Amino acid sequence: MGAYILRRLLLVIPTLLGIMIINFTLTQFVPGGPIEQIIARMEGGGDVFESFSGGGSETLAAGESDYIGAQGLPADFIADLEREFGFDKPPLERFLNMMWNYIRFDFGESYFRNISVIDLVLEKMPVSITLGLWSTLIAYLVSIPLGIKKATRDGTPFDTWTSGAIIVGYAIPGFLFAILLIVLFAGGSYFRLFPLRGLVSDDWESMSLIGKVLDYLWHIALPVLASTISAFATLTLLTKNSFLDEIKKQYVMTARAKGLAERKVLYGHVFRNAMLIVISGFPALFIGVFFGGSLIIETLFSLDGLGRLGYEAAVARDYPVVFGTLFTFSLIGLIVGILTDLTYVMIDPRIDFEARG
Repeated sequence: MGAYILRRLLLVIPTLLGIMIINFTLTQFVPGGPIEQIIARMEGGGDVFESFSGGGSETLAAGESDYIGAQGLPADFIADLEREFGFDKPPLERFLNMMWNYIRFDFGESYFRNISVIDLVLEKMPVSITLGLWSTLIAYLVSIPLGIKKATRDGTPFDTWTSGAIIVGYAIPGFLFAILLIVLFAGGSYFRLFPLRGLVSDDWESMSLIGKVLDYLWHIALPVLASTISAFATLTLLTKNSFLDEIKKQYVMTARAKGLAERKVLYGHVFRNAMLIVISGFPALFIGVFFGGSLIIETLFSLDGLGRLGYEAAVARDYPVVFGTLFTFSLIGLIVGILTDLTYVMIDPRIDFEARG
């Protein structure tokens, strides 16, 4: 197993490099870079993208700046901006310098926030950890037992009603369900049972330990529920179908014929085989909720996490934040994939990745 883990770790390097190359290359062709953002604010006080929708119809004379809207600014000032942001160097040199810094986990400073990327990510991390970790944990803790129960009672009224309920939950978009929760329980139109802003109350520091825990759970109840609802259907039905496939196999009938209790058959024999396909979806679910799927939920519940950070950085062309977070998240995703393979072996020791390699 050690050789397999080593191979997977070595594969992280070219995979991560490929991700960064593709995204860095794409940014070279995207209009509205950080310098154009600054120029647009200084020249017109508006957004840089206004110049691409009709506001930039002026024709540039020979020798003038290539930046739309920069005609009224001195060339020396534009050159200083390029030097400050590192755009006076060729793209290849900028990419190699960036990757050399990232290898040492030096992600630089945000262009517009005057704070290091690491400090900025650490500042936003609690929100994303809360949404990602709790949503994934709750989805698995509820969906797996429910899916097993549905498999053992396939075709019964319990199976029919629960299938209807989870399909309805899956059909409701997460942001729409979040709005419904706000309207009903967060002071929207009916009850004000839950807070609508932040992870903790303003006086959280002065609370007792139990008070801090309860206050934290009180604040995260609605956003976690909203971000989890759509994951229930997929995991539950996947677990049910996986168990049904295994239950019909010969080794299960043999175990039952030997007189083993149904619980031992399910959890001693079927479980480790049926769970493999469920566990294989863990990295995608975790990374999706942790880094990407929380943007709308964060916005609706006034939470300042990595989802909003990534969106705002992309809009503002804050490249150190964009590439620094992309590098970190991609690395975490690849490591989680390796941990998933180790989980396979823990559930079913018969799996031998080294023999397959």
